[in-house]
Amino acid sequence: MSEQDPFEPLRSVLERHGQLQSRSIPNAQGTWILMYYGDLADSKILQTQVIPPMQEKAPGGVSLETLIRHLPVDQQEKAGDIDQVVKRLISGWTLLLSRTERGGYLLNTALKIDRSATSPEVESQIMGPQVALTESLQTNISLIRQYLPDTRLRYASYQIGESTHTEVMLLYMEGVAPADEVSLMKDKLANVKFKGITDSSMLLEKIDDNPESLFPQMIASERPDRIVLNLIEGRMVILVDGSPFALLGPSRFFDFFKSAEDRYLRTNMALFLRLLRLAAIFISVFFTPLYVAALTYHYQLIPSNMLVPLAQSRSKVPFPPLMEALLLEFIIELLREAGARLPTKVGQTMGIVGGIVIGQAAVQAGFTSNILIIIVALAALSSFITPVYIMGAAIRILRFPMLLLAGAWGAVGIMTGVSFVLIHLLRVKTIGQSYLYPLYPLQFGKKQLKLPISRRSLSQDIYEEPAGDAR
Repeated sequence: MSEQDPFEPLRSVLERHGQLQSRSIPNAQGTWILMYYGDLADSKILQTQVIPPMQEKAPGGVSLETLIRHLPVDQQEKAGDIDQVVKRLISGWTLLLSRTERGGYLLNTALKIDRSATSPEVESQIMGPQVALTESLQTNISLIRQYLPDTRLRYASYQIGESTHTEVMLLYMEGVAPADEVSLMKDKLANVKFKGITDSSMLLEKIDDNPESLFPQMIASERPDRIVLNLIEGRMVILVDGSPFALLGPSRFFDFFKSAEDRYLRTNMALFLRLLRLAAIFISVFFTPLYVAALTYHYQLIPSNMLVPLAQSRSKVPFPPLMEALLLEFIIELLREAGARLPTKVGQTMGIVGGIVIGQAAVQAGFTSNILIIIVALAALSSFITPVYIMGAAIRILRFPMLLLAGAWGAVGIMTGVSFVLIHLLRVKTIGQSYLYPLYPLQFGKKQLKLPISRRSLSQDIYEEPAGDAR
């Protein structure tokens, strides 16, 4: 950088990255120069926090080091090599130089496009706080801090993405979260390699212990209250700048069937709802395969008073039970995906009307039976009871291999599929911990087996034992 004119050598490099703007402010010792990209820097910050203090100090001609102390900009850095300067400028920062001094300073004047906190849309509920995270990392941290003003809350910041340089923040409670789990997660985040990241869900496949597994190992949540309660219980939270969802971990299999609203209900009500969700898993995964297996291989399992109506409903169906079930399951998935991609009002109308019209037309045309439509609709409805969307999607996908196994080997095929799934779940780890805890490994205390659903686990009080003991 030239001593006489630090502006000219930088112009040829910086103008390749966008429309570079500069402003010169004369002072008693020379000229101060501000360099920034007009479409990235916030003009309000420049006009209120940067330029007025510089004009006040101009008659005295102070040094850059003295001037920088009088600028009320939160983030300031000393300018280093050209790569650092370019990265900061294309992120909205401003470079402050002087024609009579070497070096310069970078000021965070980035224009942030943000929205105010709104009610949760994905994790909506009746009871509890009605506020959700936003796309702003600082806003999300402020929301969490409002609920959790605890000095033990710690942060670890990372820059992820070769092109996006997205800020990722790891939050945990020191002395509450197990040190070995925190260390493992820090290593995972430090070694993540991405060309670009725009949402927290993109991190899941990179930091999961078993990325090839169908079952998720971390919960994505938009609710600050759920995040805070997980932090207090010794879990970790990952926030990504630009994403309105936080990742909670370690998350076990049974955690995906706990709703944030359960904590605001009476114990017996919450227990009933959790049992209902677990029953919905069985209905969603096994009802249609059991229908196919019974009609194909196990007629003796069908009650005698149901044989006549079942035979009448299938009298015009030209397909075997397996093809009939796969056809309906495929149509249900098409309707669900189409409804999710269309605008909200159009999607709801299309899902309801399309389901009724297609179902009624399929029965009248003889492509399927009334009984199977009821079974498939009940299985699809049960899959939506799961509070966490990604787990519900995994359960819906699991139906298809179960259907194929039921059509190939009947009840033996279903049990084979269950065995493989169970073995897989026993092998899955989440941040080094068992995915099926507390069912596996078995924990005996005071001659009692700790079950996944108990009065203690549903208590609204914070766990009394240290977080490391429960793991």
